[in-house]
Amino acid sequence: MNPHGAGTSGEGGKETFIQRVIGFCAVNRYLTLLAVVAACVLAVYTLKDIRLDALPDLSDTQVIVYSRWDRSPDIIEDQVTYPIVTALLGAPNVKAIRGFSDFGFSYVYVIFQDGTDIYWARSRVLEYLSKIQSRLPKGVQTELGPDATGVGWVFQYALVDRSGTHSLDQLRSYQDWTLRYAIQSVPGVAEVASIGGFQKQYQVTVDPNRLAAYGIPLTMVTEAIRMSNNEVGGRLIEFAGAEFMVRGRGYMKKPEDLEKVVVKTGPGGVPVLLQDIARVSLGPEIRRGVSDLDGMGDHVGGIVVMRHGENALNVINGVKGKLSELAPSLPKGVEFVTTYDRSDLIHRAIGTLKHELVVEMVIVSLVILIFLWHVPSALVAIITIPVSVLLSFIPFYYMGLTVNIMSLAGIAISIGVLVDGAIIEVENAYNKIHQWDVGGRKEDFHQVRLTALKEVGPSVFFSLLVIAVAFLPVFALVDQEGRLFKPLAYSKNLAMALAAILAVTLNPATRMMFARIEPFTFRPKFLAKLATRAFVGTYYAEEKHPGILAKSTGKAVLVSGLTTVVGFGSLFEKLSK
Repeated sequence: MNPHGAGTSGEGGKETFIQRVIGFCAVNRYLTLLAVVAACVLAVYTLKDIRLDALPDLSDTQVIVYSRWDRSPDIIEDQVTYPIVTALLGAPNVKAIRGFSDFGFSYVYVIFQDGTDIYWARSRVLEYLSKIQSRLPKGVQTELGPDATGVGWVFQYALVDRSGTHSLDQLRSYQDWTLRYAIQSVPGVAEVASIGGFQKQYQVTVDPNRLAAYGIPLTMVTEAIRMSNNEVGGRLIEFAGAEFMVRGRGYMKKPEDLEKVVVKTGPGGVPVLLQDIARVSLGPEIRRGVSDLDGMGDHVGGIVVMRHGENALNVINGVKGKLSELAPSLPKGVEFVTTYDRSDLIHRAIGTLKHELVVEMVIVSLVILIFLWHVPSALVAIITIPVSVLLSFIPFYYMGLTVNIMSLAGIAISIGVLVDGAIIEVENAYNKIHQWDVGGRKEDFHQVRLTALKEVGPSVFFSLLVIAVAFLPVFALVDQEGRLFKPLAYSKNLAMALAAILAVTLNPATRMMFARIEPFTFRPKFLAKLATRAFVGTYYAEEKHPGILAKSTGKAVLVSGLTTVVGFGSLFEKLSK
């Protein structure tokens, strides 16, 4: 049997790698503390840019193919939706394809296997669509949906005219041609969808009797209108040493311009204008829905959709900043009204978890202080909690993970376990120092502390890693289950792994720094006595620990357990709201 116990030097007095790490950090404690502080600064920096959201994104990697064609649903299904679906069946990593046909449009949802990069998937869909474009009917307009997910809807606003001097079609035109492009320039915004109001269009109402009288078919009218709204360019003419550009101006700017379109040339060269056979006016496009605001009637608004993988909070703040910039340029009497803002949900969800994390840290710290009854030893374990939690955000940031209630819940359930290694190390060092004090202080005090740390350090390190291994089966989950619980497993395992590293690096350094055996002797004496009792303390034998703890151990365990239960109960109650 090894007389030194588990985790001590092996045969021939050789130290393990973990023991050498403990010795290095204990001797170079200021260098170790400097490295930990630098890591904490990096963690604080990453917290500014880390992705935040209220809930994990459970949506699949999906690409939407949108097609428009003014035909009935059965014709669109046969000539548009079915060819697209059959062409995409052979695309790599495709898990499922769903088609949906309606009057005038078609949706094809291409769902890829879990873990497929969204932009790789979009490029594959475009590649396969290019092969069937020639087989689609003439006039079919096909495009891809935005590079967003099902939870990309992060912000929505409405344009409210307090003065009542602006019509809905004017507000919709301002939204479509000014606001939408300005908001789309915000980093992280995939699309701005306009809703409500009326989309202005030129409407030509043809008189069938006049068409018959002039002998003009309807196709000739549509072709004349299509060809008239155009501009052409000619060559240059040099005249008197100057160049003049020749061009034809033909863009429509008002209904009167459309009325002057020549549809046909009659006998004798008399032109038949559009106004001779039809009535031209401005009117709204046919609507299939309405946008109501608080029961006050139709309003114009916009829906901001976030790009896949972006920081929801940063995108929302960027949109708010852009709206603040655009507010002075709005038409007189018009203002923005926020109708949906996910940032409030994100702040409240993250705030609830942060509050409960602080409560748990305080409870665990109090329990450590009560059970150890030695402030310098308790500080070593207490420092481990916030440092482990803070450093766990560094790999979170570089792994591209999102901080949400599930990932923070993983940290919450590991709070009590994070300090297990530190408690074992300081308790062992506490007993060794007491035995050294009782035995006449024959050895060097620093060597006693270092030997105590090396004795249990390796065992503590690997025991914490074993606890982290317990959550590895969670990574075997796939699809929605995996996307829901993997953030919890990542945060739990990362926090435990960092706690194991800190147990053999930071804990030895802080233990060598805070442990002191000689009392303070400065003046005034009463302050020296207070400092001695607080920062030096008294080392008791295990059987002679202060009576307040020995008599009420069961009560303390019960109180701490009830406090933890109450803390988690309040957490779940807040989350349910």
